[in-house]
Amino acid sequence: MNLPEQPPTFRPPTPAERPWWWRLEDAEGNEVSVEGELAGQRFSSQADAESWVGEAFADLADEGVDAVVLFELERRVYGPMSLHP
Repeated sequence: MNLPEQPPTFRPPTPAERPWWWRLEDAEGNEVSVEGELAGQRFSSQADAESWVGEAFADLADEGVDAVVLFELERRVYGPMSLHP
């Protein structure tokens, strides 16, 4: 069965609509790239971003992430924040 193409109203949100994101870093402060569902996450609020990292921190650490830095668009909000106890 062929599904119709998605109408143009279905589009990914723009950075302005989801301005909050985490920079993922290794122990030296270098940016870390991750794959799959952990990659490229953006959020509409600071609370959503913080909730996500609270749920995903163990998976991020397994991918080699040692710390995270929260940004709103290009503004650094805080961090680096360690993912280790």
